[in-house]
Amino acid sequence: MSVTLGQLATLVEGKLLGDAQLDITGAAIIRDSQPGEITLADRPELAKELARSQAAAVITNGEFAPAGMPVILVEDVHVAFAKVVALFRPSLTKMTPGVHPSAVVAESATIAPDASIGPMVIIGEGVTIAAGAIIHSGAQISAGCSIGAGTTIFPGVVLYENTIVGAGCILHAASILGAYGFGYDSSSGKHVLSAQLGNVVLGDNVEIGAATTIDRGTYGPTVIGEGTKVDNQVMIAHNCRIGRHNLICSQVGIAGSTSTGDYVVMAGQVGVRDHVHIGDGAILGAKAGISCDIGAGQNVIGAPAISAKEKKLELALVSKLPEMRKQLKALLTRVDQLEKEEELRKTA
Repeated sequence: MSVTLGQLATLVEGKLLGDAQLDITGAAIIRDSQPGEITLADRPELAKELARSQAAAVITNGEFAPAGMPVILVEDVHVAFAKVVALFRPSLTKMTPGVHPSAVVAESATIAPDASIGPMVIIGEGVTIAAGAIIHSGAQISAGCSIGAGTTIFPGVVLYENTIVGAGCILHAASILGAYGFGYDSSSGKHVLSAQLGNVVLGDNVEIGAATTIDRGTYGPTVIGEGTKVDNQVMIAHNCRIGRHNLICSQVGIAGSTSTGDYVVMAGQVGVRDHVHIGDGAILGAKAGISCDIGAGQNVIGAPAISAKEKKLELALVSKLPEMRKQLKALLTRVDQLEKEEELRKTA
């Protein structure tokens, strides 16, 4: 397909500097752009790379494009470019509404007429699936689950009993929600599984990455707040309460009964112990080991985690240790020499 540059400018509500009738056939980042395609540049440092590219036009937030290259000026380059990409590459997750003949659906399940149920999906008793939801092949939605409007569930996802998924959520392949928590009573000398009466609740617009696992609560729910995005291969244990709009990167492990505020960021491979609270807006650096509460707005790193400012100072000092060792060795040699001279003076 192709659209005119003028049409794209209208789509992104940008200011056009160039030929409105120029045909645009696609969108790509600078290094991958081909003739006829539009690209994006969000800072002047990209001007040279832009000049070497084959792009026909660019979406920018400043007038730094090469002379003669048509420009669409916008405030937020990435939001605008996402709209353009969506135009040229429509979502591949859309399916024809209805239930595939190979799906197994309990009689008591309620499915909106415009929901889409793919091949080999299993839907249990009492499940409700709201308008526009898409369930891809091989997913298993167990009894009592609720799927919100416009939610997409990719192949192989498993929802245990009574899992509640809000509207506009995305659950990527092989994610598992609602498995039993890792909690045992060992008072008898044996490890006996604790009560597992809770469930998992996702707010609206939550995204769960591939192969991520979220365990059900012991008595109440494990909660993932509205707008939170969870990356691939993350483990969130029983009874956790994750706030709104958190960003949780790959391979994070969060132990049971931990809670977070809103807008918390956890970088890759962060480990959080049980029964701690992470305050609003806190940032946990990659591989941070969290063993205590973290206050709102704190930026921590390391294991055990300390403030990023302290850690940077520590690393700066560590880098100076070899030179400090040389200086100390020289000082000790000098002190030894002075002591010998003093001893000779006394005996003279």
